[in-house]
Amino acid sequence: MRKLIVRSIIVVLLVTLTVSLPALAKEHALSLHGTPKYPADFAHFDYVNPNAPKGGTMRLANVAAATFDSLHPFILRGTPAQGLGLIYDSLTERSLDEAFTEYGLIAEEIAVAPDNSGVRFKLREEARFHDGVPITAADVQWTFETLREQGHPQYRAYYRDVERVEVLADDEVMFHFATTGNAELAMIIGQMPVLPKHYWADKDFTSTTLTPPVGSGPYRVAEVDAGRRIVYERVEEYWAEDHPVKRGRHNIDRISYDYYRDGTVALQALKAGEYDLRQENVARNWATAYDIPAVQSGELRLEEIPHSQPAGMQGFFFNTRRPIFADPQVREALSYAFDFEWTNENLFYGAYRRTQSYFENSELAAVDLPDQGEQALLAPFSDDLPARVLTEVYQPPQTDGQGVRGNLRIAMQLLRDAGWAVSDGILTHAETGRKMDFEILLVSPSFERVVLPFQRNLERLGAKVSVRTVDPTQYQNRMNDFDFDMTVHVAPQSLSPGNEQRDFWSCEAAEISGSRNVAGVCDPVVDELIERIIDAPDRESLITRARALDRMLQWGFYAVPNWYIDQFRVAFWDRFGRPPENPPYGLAIDTWWVDPEKAATR
Repeated sequence: MRKLIVRSIIVVLLVTLTVSLPALAKEHALSLHGTPKYPADFAHFDYVNPNAPKGGTMRLANVAAATFDSLHPFILRGTPAQGLGLIYDSLTERSLDEAFTEYGLIAEEIAVAPDNSGVRFKLREEARFHDGVPITAADVQWTFETLREQGHPQYRAYYRDVERVEVLADDEVMFHFATTGNAELAMIIGQMPVLPKHYWADKDFTSTTLTPPVGSGPYRVAEVDAGRRIVYERVEEYWAEDHPVKRGRHNIDRISYDYYRDGTVALQALKAGEYDLRQENVARNWATAYDIPAVQSGELRLEEIPHSQPAGMQGFFFNTRRPIFADPQVREALSYAFDFEWTNENLFYGAYRRTQSYFENSELAAVDLPDQGEQALLAPFSDDLPARVLTEVYQPPQTDGQGVRGNLRIAMQLLRDAGWAVSDGILTHAETGRKMDFEILLVSPSFERVVLPFQRNLERLGAKVSVRTVDPTQYQNRMNDFDFDMTVHVAPQSLSPGNEQRDFWSCEAAEISGSRNVAGVCDPVVDELIERIIDAPDRESLITRARALDRMLQWGFYAVPNWYIDQFRVAFWDRFGRPPENPPYGLAIDTWWVDPEKAATR
């Protein structure tokens, strides 16, 4: 009798599940706010050439990391090689001409519950890993659970709002959410790369490896020279070759990355034709280093490609875990020692604009006094807000470009008010006896010329400041452990901020090794605003909440803002074809192709 009852319950549950699933509206795409630009039967993105020829090579360079020791990008250990994203496909793929819309890739159908309590993905029958094994719902479930339990610590915070994942059939998987307020969560799950469960069955997921892994994307690893070079080759029988989101993309047969330990050497290598394309991030190089015959003849081309991407915040970030930087008034005072105007004119040839916002170059930036919506949002926290949040627009300190003497006087008064005074030639806190003695940690020697004038100004205040440039591996290890005082850091942003804000600014992330909360931000109001952003029901409320968060970060003085530019500066040898327009939200190099006629002349 008991078995009969249990069997009856199971039948009822299965019937209920079968009936409820069709109630979910099946979509080909997800858009956070608004309607997807492309219909279900679209042929390709507008910014590609669907008839682009396949073939040829593209040689690229890596300077930022200088070396690599792993082909496993999903864990904290090791330094993964550049370009590994080329070998993995995800459930959905983002378009670069919409603010935030994703189209089904591995997923053929996407169904979000009406109350946003979950999302169901139906997988494409043709989806395959590189070894020919079909991609199944079990792979999706295993990937999610493994990333959250054994992957980089950031995944735990990023996927925190997912309660569980359920395999419904070989080609159907359901993610159940712990909250119904996170409108972005289905899209976040869609971005997850899908890994092959069978490949990892006899391997330790937590260990680094230089064995080329099995993926499902448009490229596979072809050659590895550890720490020096990695080569990817296009998968000839790639399962998604004619998929609308892939058509006209990934046209190059072989893509290589050569590793350079020195930026100057890497620049000279480009000019000598040792590699094909470089995104130039050094203003001085762009202004002066390309006056060579190849540029004058048009063989080596220089292009400034405008974009509409949010710039985020680049700055000298304080590690507020350090006692000397725990007081925001001290951080504000030290920000007066940076002379952006002089730096931009004398070092950058006037190429940059000063960063003001953590959402710079977007409508999310707080650049005016708070409107009624922001005031209402922040009112319940009035006792915990920085004094100027509601009454002043944050502006980083400015100069006339002729010096910072006036700003240093302001800084010194702020320091005195915070209990600091110069004793025996060094700033010392009157009560604790703590010295203003700290190190600015760098990974690129090219930044030293920017930091050294800042260092001198800080020393004029009485601070004892050292500048240390370390190799990329040591830098990454120290950043993972938050073993630094101050560093140059970029906190990127999108037009649709969401879960990633927890990893940037939350109290939880401040304690997680390897998180992106470099500054150690821990503020209950910031935590609450992050959750409000995640739960934003529409675009208007998202803008209001993002601006409120921006104000809290601005007036928290967690960074000394640097600068930004709203265009890509690209130097490349003229052997490529490319679509006439680059999309507004990314540099779409994957839409380029090798022009056979041009390539034949080089």
